[in-house]
Amino acid sequence: MPQIIVLTDLDGTLLDAATYSFQDASEALRALKERKIPLILVSSKTRAEIEPIRFSLGNHDPFIVENGGGVHIPKGLFPFPLEGAVLRGPYQVMESGTSYVALRAALKEIEQTIGCPLRGFGDMSAQEVAERTGLDQQDALLAKQRDYDEPFVVEGRGDVVDEIRRQSEARGLRFTRGGRFFHLTGHTDKGRACQQLIGCYVRQQGETPEPLVTIGIGDSLNDLPMLAVVDYSVAVQKPDGSYESGFELPDLIRAAGVGPSGWNRSLLDLLARL
Repeated sequence: MPQIIVLTDLDGTLLDAATYSFQDASEALRALKERKIPLILVSSKTRAEIEPIRFSLGNHDPFIVENGGGVHIPKGLFPFPLEGAVLRGPYQVMESGTSYVALRAALKEIEQTIGCPLRGFGDMSAQEVAERTGLDQQDALLAKQRDYDEPFVVEGRGDVVDEIRRQSEARGLRFTRGGRFFHLTGHTDKGRACQQLIGCYVRQQGETPEPLVTIGIGDSLNDLPMLAVVDYSVAVQKPDGSYESGFELPDLIRAAGVGPSGWNRSLLDLLARL
């Protein structure tokens, strides 16, 4: 049998967009555990946010934070040194993201240049983050503990998105859209981080004859780089039943279900085939 790795977005994908529950994905989650298939959480969320989710899932696999800014690998998981990784608590972290301080400064520069208010998480209180995300205030505090990615909203005007992109690229930064927010990051994305981690699993396999098969699941444009580097890419439906309009990938699987419901069905179908 092949070695399978599942890489998944969280909000609106494995987690319900409104309740943040993964209850509707329970059957497929059990199947992954029974087959000892790694489940890699790949999110715009921070390490502080993802750790409680991993605990709730009983997950001990690597995870990717803040749109690819850092790959967190439990110490000792791979039997070889990870070049360039730094020790952070129980993890070896492969960092490629731009520092949060630099991103905050760039966002303010862009705001002044285009003459339109851009409110990032660094401008918001925990209460405002909670109101905009639906998180409780404690989880909102975790969401503000950022290292490589600044989520933000555009206030007052909707015709400046292309200019924000140009200004971001002029500063060597990346501008993406997630489920609720725009994001300003360094020259990183979920795809590059996933490729780094997949490379570790390939190296771990060595000369074993079993093929490595990767599955990626997402719902928003910032998931597209991840979906582009896996063997099987899956798009789940948004709460209104639509799919992300920018997903133009060959052989894309469009899951019949919203968020974790679509996640569950599509993954069970794939596992039955592999």
